[in-house]
Parts: sequence; C-alpha cells; structure tokens
Amino acid sequence: MDRESFELEFIFKASPAMLYNFISASEGLVMWFCDVVEINENKYDFYWEGSKESAVLVEHDEESKLVFKWVDAEDQNEYLEFDMYKSPITNETILKITDFADADEVEDQIELWESQIEELRKVLGG
Repeated sequence: MDRESFELEFIFKASPAMLYNFISASEGLVMWFCDVVEINENKYDFYWEGSKESAVLVEHDEESKLVFKWVDAEDQNEYLEFDMYKSPITNETILKITDFADADEVEDQIELWESQIEELRKVLGG
C-alpha cells in the first residue's frame, strides 16, 4: 500500500510557547494526544488503549518545532512534525502538522487529527 504525506494547519490563540509545552511534555500530551507517554531523553513511548508506539525526537527547536520518527515505521523517511509559528498578519499561532498514512486512510487520519486538535483546544482554552 502506498503511503502519502499530508499537512494540516490549525489556528490557536495561545502562544507558541504554551502550545509547545502541550506537544513536548508528558503532562501536556496526555491531556489531548495519548493515554500515557513515557519520555526517556529523546525516546517517547506513547500508549493508546493498551497499545504502544515508540518514537524518537529527531529534531526540535524550542517553542517552534518537533519532529518524531516512529521506531517501527516500515519507511524510515516518514515522520510526524509539529511546526508552530506566529501569523505575521493576525498574530495568532499556527500549528502545522505533517504526518503520513496509507493512501486509502488519509481522510480517516485527517479526521482523527481534527478530533485530537479539538481536545487540545479544550485544554488550551482556544
């Protein structure tokens, strides 16, 4: 099955620094992304309903970018990227997510991200 990358952008009223904490720290991640996360240096073990996925943080810029590589990914060129920046026009924070999915599952993955981001908005207050 062919894999495709896709990008999503979401606008937040919160600062990039606040958003970064909810994406990089275990306390923030469990509030919207996963059930449990264990972080050991650059290795993140994410748990969802009893299943575990491990990722390595391969790039990060404080308060602006995180890039994870999934340990068990068949294609090692795949990654999960969170990029945060301020809109120069509206001064709002934009979160850009880059992810990969099977070609026939991209729409489902987009819906899942939209649902997860709604959870993040609830904990951030907008």
